[in-house]
Amino acid sequence: MNLIRDVLDNQLVDRNQRKMGKVDGIIIELRDGEPPRLAYIEIGMTTLARRIHPRLANWVGIIAENWGAKQSQPLRIPWLKVRDVGIDVDVDIEAEETPALAYEKWLREHIIKKIPGAQ
Repeated sequence: MNLIRDVLDNQLVDRNQRKMGKVDGIIIELRDGEPPRLAYIEIGMTTLARRIHPRLANWVGIIAENWGAKQSQPLRIPWLKVRDVGIDVDVDIEAEETPALAYEKWLREHIIKKIPGAQ
């Protein structure tokens, strides 16, 4: 499997096929005397921003905290929870039980809810 081509930036879906966002990062664990091990996939704006520049990641984190976002840190999903890699990356977790949808919930509560007729 080519991790960059097959996993990075692909749609992430939970066990109920609910979209959780895109895979923004891949964490590989380096171990002494053993081959590298794929440990986690990460999702979150700070991870995506870090791919561009570390300072941008710091800036995104500060803005998220100042706006009251509950999840300014990336969410790490253990590679053991990945069920299938195809067009989507299927994981064996429930999206609602993670902070993966924190931005969506914040947006719904602070912006969408205030639009007339948006209920």
